[in-house]
Amino acid sequence: MPTTQQIEVRRGDVVVLVGTMKGAFLFRAGPDRARFEMGGPFFPGHSVYALAYDGRAGRRRVWAATSSMHWGSVLNQSDDFGATWTTPEVPTVQFPKGGKALASIWQIALGRADEPDVMYCGVEPAALFESRDAGKSFQLVEGLWQHPHREQWQPGGGGLCLHTVLPDPQVRGRIVVAISTGGVYRTDDGGRTWTVRNKGVRAEFLPDKHPEFGQCVHKIARHASRPERLYLQNHWGLYRSDDAGDSWKDIARGVPSDFGFCMAVHPHDAETAYIVPLESDGFRCTPEGKLRVYRTRDLFRDAQRQVVRLARRRRFVDSAGDRASARRVRARGAGVRVTFELAGFLRTFAGGAREVRLDVPGRT
Repeated sequence: MPTTQQIEVRRGDVVVLVGTMKGAFLFRAGPDRARFEMGGPFFPGHSVYALAYDGRAGRRRVWAATSSMHWGSVLNQSDDFGATWTTPEVPTVQFPKGGKALASIWQIALGRADEPDVMYCGVEPAALFESRDAGKSFQLVEGLWQHPHREQWQPGGGGLCLHTVLPDPQVRGRIVVAISTGGVYRTDDGGRTWTVRNKGVRAEFLPDKHPEFGQCVHKIARHASRPERLYLQNHWGLYRSDDAGDSWKDIARGVPSDFGFCMAVHPHDAETAYIVPLESDGFRCTPEGKLRVYRTRDLFRDAQRQVVRLARRRRFVDSAGDRASARRVRARGAGVRVTFELAGFLRTFAGGAREVRLDVPGRT
């Protein structure tokens, strides 16, 4: 087994949480982000589908959703940045007895700031779980589970998963979720009822390109101070909504492909977003074999290419690389938003043009 390195996190540090198919890693740096120190691997040999940091109510808690063929999918927690972990004897996220079997926890999302004990988990098969006691227990959100569309949702390439959960920081009771393949759904009453929000989003793989539901949404990102502004990376298609998902506009301009998985929004600028295009759904590698982050600063009227040089020779990055790293990053501190790990290197794009390099010993 590999030796796990520990880190000591100080007040004001920036912490990046990275989940991979072979464990979890924590990186810390001072406020200037000049040099990062690595902690991990935690849960070596386990797939870590989601990580989250909860600093509400005085907590310093890291959540990790791990999955293994032997122990299934479990939600773990650490209050000392990985020095010790608490794993429940009985999984806290599980379907009612006699129901479906939990495959994976794809998303850990915190509730609103004024609801410090509320958190959510999006899972496979596609469902939403809610905790109102800071993660001690979770309940299935029946309003979504009983939705008449659910039986018609179909699994995407990664399974039938609810991978994005976005509680609205300003409108109490509003939550947006994304399901592959089901599309976008929103509740405005705390989960009791849900309405489909796919207007304008196409399903290129279906005979009807604009169905009511069934779109394969890969990711949605929300701007914190303008929660009505949403960006969506689809299975073919880039979209923006300015009305909390009521309608979507195609914004795929200035990019080599509108197929991809990961997406992030700048923490302060609602017109700046980041994506990593892939060739196609049939060839899920970066164009020309080069890992490139594309950034827009004007709502994708003109996307600017940010090139990540991981090595002198070409390296093809596929969608598995996205699932294992970029999609599962959470950062403390405004600057660090988009992180990619490949071939012994880990790069972090800061809020502006600055780029920080993190060296990872060996391949993870």
